[in-house]
Amino acid sequence: MDHGNTTTMNDILPDSRLQDTKGTVRGQWNKLSSLNWVPVFCANCGIPYGYVPEENCTFACWLCDQCAEKWGLEYGLALMPDEVFWERVKLEQLERYARLLSPEELQVVAESTWNSLSTLLRESPMK
Repeated sequence: MDHGNTTTMNDILPDSRLQDTKGTVRGQWNKLSSLNWVPVFCANCGIPYGYVPEENCTFACWLCDQCAEKWGLEYGLALMPDEVFWERVKLEQLERYARLLSPEELQVVAESTWNSLSTLLRESPMK
């Protein structure tokens, strides 16, 4: 599936969370609930900086002040993995169906096992 998209892995922002979650802490969310928080690190030098919610967080990219001064402009031109994924889904829909599908139609396609769009949807970073 080549759509002439020149996006490379270097054009995509890195995730600042660990691949194998370590250092998770349980913290208060509001007066009535708490949730797990995972640590984030500078995407360039690896210095630790704070936490993001473990649940419903599919991506986090952070630069420390020193790295942001040096690399911030380049990072500002990069794309988030979700943006790249959904652009691929959009292009595949336009190529295959000559239009964008409704959410209901996408659900039907995602549940099928017989075309390139359903395969792409199964690769979703949202899992």
